[in-house]
Amino acid sequence: MPSKPSLRVGLAGLGAVGLEVARRLIAGVPGLALAAVATRDEAKARRALPELGAIPIKPAPALAEDCDVVVECLPPALFREVAVSAIDKGRIFMPLSVAQLLDNWDLVARAKEKGARILPPTGALLGLDAVRAAAEGTIHSVTMITRKPPAGLEGAPYLVARNMSVAGIKEPLKVFDGSAREGARGFPANVNVAAALSLAGIGPDRTRLEIWADPTITRNTHRIEVDADVARFSMTIEGVPSANPRTGRIVPLSTIAALRALVAELKVGS
Repeated sequence: MPSKPSLRVGLAGLGAVGLEVARRLIAGVPGLALAAVATRDEAKARRALPELGAIPIKPAPALAEDCDVVVECLPPALFREVAVSAIDKGRIFMPLSVAQLLDNWDLVARAKEKGARILPPTGALLGLDAVRAAAEGTIHSVTMITRKPPAGLEGAPYLVARNMSVAGIKEPLKVFDGSAREGARGFPANVNVAAALSLAGIGPDRTRLEIWADPTITRNTHRIEVDADVARFSMTIEGVPSANPRTGRIVPLSTIAALRALVAELKVGS
Protein backbone atom coordinates (compact mmCIF):
# COMPACT_ATOMS: atom_id res chain seq x y z
CA MET A 1 0.00 0.00 0.00
CA PRO A 2 1.46 3.41 -0.94
CA SER A 3 2.37 5.65 1.96
CA LYS A 4 0.37 8.80 2.60
CA PRO A 5 1.98 12.12 1.71
CA SER A 6 3.43 13.96 4.68
CA LEU A 7 1.38 16.68 6.32
CA ARG A 8 2.89 20.02 5.29
CA VAL A 9 3.65 22.23 8.29
CA GLY A 10 4.09 26.00 8.10
CA LEU A 11 5.80 27.57 11.09
CA ALA A 12 5.07 31.23 11.85
CA GLY A 13 7.84 32.54 14.08
CA LEU A 14 11.35 31.37 14.90
CA GLY A 15 11.82 32.49 18.47
CA ALA A 16 12.86 30.19 21.31
CA VAL A 17 9.89 27.88 20.69
CA GLY A 18 9.75 28.07 16.91
CA LEU A 19 13.44 27.29 16.47
CA GLU A 20 13.18 24.08 18.48
CA VAL A 21 10.02 22.99 16.66
CA ALA A 22 11.74 23.64 13.33
CA ARG A 23 14.86 21.69 14.35
CA ARG A 24 12.81 18.66 15.32
CA LEU A 25 10.71 18.71 12.17
CA ILE A 26 13.82 19.02 10.00
CA ALA A 27 15.48 16.17 11.91
CA GLY A 28 12.47 14.07 10.98
CA VAL A 29 9.04 13.28 12.39
CA PRO A 30 7.26 10.54 10.42
CA GLY A 31 4.30 11.89 8.49
CA LEU A 32 5.27 15.54 8.91
CA ALA A 33 7.31 17.87 6.72
CA LEU A 34 8.37 21.44 7.43
CA ALA A 35 7.19 23.12 4.23
CA ALA A 36 7.84 26.81 5.00
CA VAL A 37 8.64 29.21 7.81
CA ALA A 38 7.86 32.87 8.46
CA THR A 39 10.23 35.26 10.20
CA ARG A 40 10.98 38.96 10.03
CA ASP A 41 14.75 38.52 9.64
CA GLU A 42 15.67 35.87 7.08
CA ALA A 43 19.43 36.29 7.48
CA LYS A 44 19.21 35.87 11.26
CA ALA A 45 16.98 32.83 10.85
CA ARG A 46 19.39 31.11 8.50
CA ARG A 47 22.31 31.85 10.83
CA ALA A 48 20.41 30.42 13.80
CA LEU A 49 19.15 27.44 11.83
CA PRO A 50 21.48 26.47 8.96
CA GLU A 51 19.44 23.27 8.59
CA LEU A 52 16.71 25.31 6.90
CA GLY A 53 18.53 24.84 3.62
CA ALA A 54 16.08 25.24 0.77
CA ILE A 55 12.99 25.49 2.98
CA PRO A 56 11.31 28.73 1.86
CA ILE A 57 10.86 31.72 4.16
CA LYS A 58 7.58 33.53 3.51
CA PRO A 59 5.42 36.25 5.05
CA ALA A 60 3.32 34.67 7.81
CA PRO A 61 -0.05 35.10 6.03
CA ALA A 62 1.34 33.29 2.97
CA LEU A 63 2.04 30.06 4.88
CA ALA A 64 -1.55 28.92 4.46
CA GLU A 65 -1.26 28.94 0.67
CA ASP A 66 0.49 25.57 0.51
CA CYS A 67 0.71 24.26 4.10
CA ASP A 68 -1.82 21.90 5.67
CA VAL A 69 -1.06 23.07 9.21
CA VAL A 70 -0.01 26.55 10.33
CA VAL A 71 1.70 26.71 13.73
CA GLU A 72 1.67 30.17 15.29
CA CYS A 73 4.65 31.12 17.50
CA LEU A 74 4.42 34.90 17.11
CA PRO A 75 4.19 37.98 19.33
CA PRO A 76 0.55 38.55 20.33
CA ALA A 77 0.17 41.61 18.07
CA LEU A 78 0.72 39.46 14.97
CA PHE A 79 -1.71 36.72 15.96
CA ARG A 80 -4.87 37.65 14.07
CA GLU A 81 -3.36 38.12 10.62
CA VAL A 82 -1.82 34.66 10.49
CA ALA A 83 -4.89 33.10 12.13
CA VAL A 84 -7.30 34.57 9.58
CA SER A 85 -5.13 33.51 6.65
CA ALA A 86 -4.97 29.90 7.87
CA ILE A 87 -8.65 29.68 8.77
CA ASP A 88 -9.87 31.24 5.52
CA LYS A 89 -7.92 28.60 3.60
CA GLY A 90 -9.57 25.84 5.64
CA ARG A 91 -6.28 24.76 7.24
CA ILE A 92 -5.49 23.39 10.68
CA PHE A 93 -4.44 26.36 12.79
CA MET A 94 -2.30 25.53 15.84
CA PRO A 95 -1.94 28.65 18.03
CA LEU A 96 0.64 28.86 20.78
CA SER A 97 -0.61 32.34 21.73
CA VAL A 98 -3.77 30.71 23.05
CA ALA A 99 -4.62 33.76 25.15
CA GLN A 100 -5.26 35.69 21.94
CA LEU A 101 -8.18 33.41 21.10
CA LEU A 102 -10.15 34.90 23.98
CA ASP A 103 -10.19 38.34 22.33
CA ASN A 104 -10.59 36.90 18.83
CA TRP A 105 -13.45 34.52 19.54
CA ASP A 106 -15.05 35.22 16.16
CA LEU A 107 -12.33 33.01 14.70
CA VAL A 108 -14.09 29.93 16.07
CA ALA A 109 -17.26 30.65 14.09
CA ARG A 110 -15.10 31.57 11.12
CA ALA A 111 -13.33 28.21 11.31
CA LYS A 112 -16.68 26.41 11.29
CA GLU A 113 -17.75 28.37 8.22
CA LYS A 114 -14.49 27.74 6.34
CA GLY A 115 -14.02 24.10 7.35
CA ALA A 116 -10.85 24.88 9.33
CA ARG A 117 -9.81 23.57 12.75
CA ILE A 118 -8.19 25.40 15.66
CA LEU A 119 -6.06 23.03 17.74
CA PRO A 120 -4.05 24.63 20.56
CA PRO A 121 -1.39 22.28 21.95
CA THR A 122 -1.27 21.56 25.67
CA GLY A 123 1.85 23.69 26.08
CA ALA A 124 3.36 24.05 29.55
CA LEU A 125 0.37 22.63 31.40
CA LEU A 126 -0.80 19.13 32.24
CA GLY A 127 -4.10 17.47 32.92
CA LEU A 128 -6.14 19.00 30.09
CA ASP A 129 -7.44 15.51 29.25
CA ALA A 130 -8.85 15.21 32.76
CA VAL A 131 -10.35 18.70 32.64
CA ARG A 132 -12.00 18.03 29.26
CA ALA A 133 -13.41 14.77 30.58
CA ALA A 134 -14.76 16.48 33.72
CA ALA A 135 -16.33 19.16 31.52
CA GLU A 136 -18.55 16.50 29.97
CA GLY A 137 -20.20 16.46 33.41
CA THR A 138 -20.33 19.42 35.79
CA ILE A 139 -17.26 21.35 36.93
CA HIS A 140 -17.87 23.49 40.01
CA SER A 141 -14.59 25.40 40.04
CA VAL A 142 -11.16 25.63 38.41
CA THR A 143 -8.27 27.56 39.91
CA MET A 144 -4.77 27.97 38.53
CA ILE A 145 -1.85 29.31 40.56
CA THR A 146 1.16 30.35 38.50
CA ARG A 147 4.54 31.16 40.03
CA LYS A 148 7.39 32.44 37.87
CA PRO A 149 10.84 33.88 38.47
CA PRO A 150 10.46 37.68 38.31
CA ALA A 151 12.33 37.97 34.99
CA GLY A 152 9.53 36.01 33.34
CA LEU A 153 6.92 38.57 34.38
CA GLU A 154 8.77 41.88 34.23
CA GLY A 155 7.28 44.20 31.63
CA ALA A 156 3.87 42.51 31.40
CA PRO A 157 1.18 45.01 30.32
CA TYR A 158 -0.74 44.55 33.58
CA LEU A 159 2.33 45.54 35.60
CA VAL A 160 3.31 48.40 33.29
CA ALA A 161 -0.19 49.89 33.47
CA ARG A 162 0.12 49.96 37.28
CA ASN A 163 3.73 51.20 37.35
CA MET A 164 4.73 47.93 39.02
CA SER A 165 8.13 46.28 38.77
CA VAL A 166 9.12 42.91 40.16
CA ALA A 167 12.84 43.40 39.54
CA GLY A 168 14.86 42.96 42.69
CA ILE A 169 12.06 41.62 44.91
CA LYS A 170 13.27 39.38 47.73
CA GLU A 171 10.08 37.49 48.62
CA PRO A 172 7.19 35.96 46.63
CA LEU A 173 4.71 38.64 45.55
CA LYS A 174 1.19 38.03 44.26
CA VAL A 175 0.82 40.34 41.27
CA PHE A 176 -2.58 39.21 39.97
CA ASP A 177 -5.75 37.58 41.26
CA GLY A 178 -8.74 37.43 38.93
CA SER A 179 -10.26 35.59 35.99
CA ALA A 180 -8.32 33.79 33.30
CA ARG A 181 -9.69 36.28 30.76
CA GLU A 182 -8.34 39.26 32.72
CA GLY A 183 -5.03 37.48 33.26
CA ALA A 184 -4.65 36.67 29.58
CA ARG A 185 -5.08 40.33 28.68
CA GLY A 186 -2.70 41.56 31.34
CA PHE A 187 -0.02 38.90 30.86
CA PRO A 188 -0.37 37.87 27.18
CA ALA A 189 3.10 36.32 26.94
CA ASN A 190 2.92 34.50 30.26
CA VAL A 191 -0.37 32.70 30.79
CA ASN A 192 -1.36 31.02 27.54
CA VAL A 193 -1.66 27.96 29.77
CA ALA A 194 -4.47 29.63 31.73
CA ALA A 195 -6.33 30.37 28.50
CA ALA A 196 -5.97 26.74 27.38
CA LEU A 197 -7.15 25.51 30.78
CA SER A 198 -10.20 27.76 30.65
CA LEU A 199 -11.15 26.61 27.16
CA ALA A 200 -10.84 22.96 28.21
CA GLY A 201 -13.05 23.52 31.25
CA ILE A 202 -15.54 26.16 32.38
CA GLY A 203 -14.50 29.17 30.33
CA PRO A 204 -12.24 32.17 30.85
CA ASP A 205 -14.61 34.13 33.09
CA ARG A 206 -15.21 31.36 35.65
CA THR A 207 -11.62 30.04 35.71
CA ARG A 208 -9.71 31.75 38.54
CA LEU A 209 -6.06 32.69 38.19
CA GLU A 210 -3.37 33.79 40.62
CA ILE A 211 0.04 34.94 39.38
CA TRP A 212 3.04 35.21 41.67
CA ALA A 213 6.49 36.64 41.03
CA ASP A 214 8.72 34.39 43.08
CA PRO A 215 12.47 35.02 43.39
CA THR A 216 12.92 31.80 45.36
CA ILE A 217 12.25 29.53 42.36
CA THR A 218 14.01 28.88 39.06
CA ARG A 219 11.18 27.08 37.25
CA ASN A 220 7.84 28.22 35.89
CA THR A 221 5.33 26.51 38.19
CA HIS A 222 1.65 25.98 37.46
CA ARG A 223 -0.78 24.34 39.87
CA ILE A 224 -4.35 23.62 38.85
CA GLU A 225 -7.16 22.68 41.24
CA VAL A 226 -10.43 21.30 39.86
CA ASP A 227 -13.61 20.46 41.73
CA ALA A 228 -16.17 18.57 39.61
CA ASP A 229 -19.09 16.23 40.17
CA VAL A 230 -17.07 13.23 39.00
CA ALA A 231 -13.69 14.02 40.58
CA ARG A 232 -11.65 16.46 42.58
CA PHE A 233 -8.03 16.76 41.52
CA SER A 234 -4.98 19.00 41.64
CA MET A 235 -1.80 18.88 39.59
CA THR A 236 1.47 20.79 39.56
CA ILE A 237 4.10 21.15 36.87
CA GLU A 238 7.49 22.84 37.28
CA GLY A 239 8.80 23.72 33.84
CA VAL A 240 12.38 24.68 33.01
CA PRO A 241 12.36 28.12 31.33
CA SER A 242 13.62 28.34 27.75
CA ALA A 243 15.95 31.03 26.38
CA ASN A 244 12.87 33.23 26.62
CA PRO A 245 12.06 33.26 30.37
CA ARG A 246 8.37 33.82 29.64
CA THR A 247 7.97 30.32 28.22
CA GLY A 248 9.16 26.83 29.10
CA ARG A 249 11.31 24.27 27.34
CA ILE A 250 8.40 21.83 27.31
CA VAL A 251 6.33 24.06 24.98
CA PRO A 252 8.06 23.12 21.69
CA LEU A 253 7.93 19.45 22.68
CA SER A 254 4.21 19.76 23.36
CA THR A 255 3.82 21.31 19.91
CA ILE A 256 5.67 18.43 18.27
CA ALA A 257 3.52 15.95 20.21
CA ALA A 258 0.35 17.71 19.02
CA LEU A 259 1.58 17.65 15.42
CA ARG A 260 2.57 13.99 15.69
CA ALA A 261 -0.94 13.16 16.93
CA LEU A 262 -2.36 14.47 13.66
CA VAL A 263 -0.67 11.69 11.68
CA ALA A 264 -0.02 8.90 14.19
CA GLU A 265 -1.72 5.51 13.83
CA LEU A 266 -2.02 5.38 17.64
CA LYS A 267 -2.96 8.41 19.72
CA VAL A 268 -3.10 8.05 23.49
CA GLY A 269 -5.39 10.40 25.41
CA SER A 270 -8.44 12.38 24.42
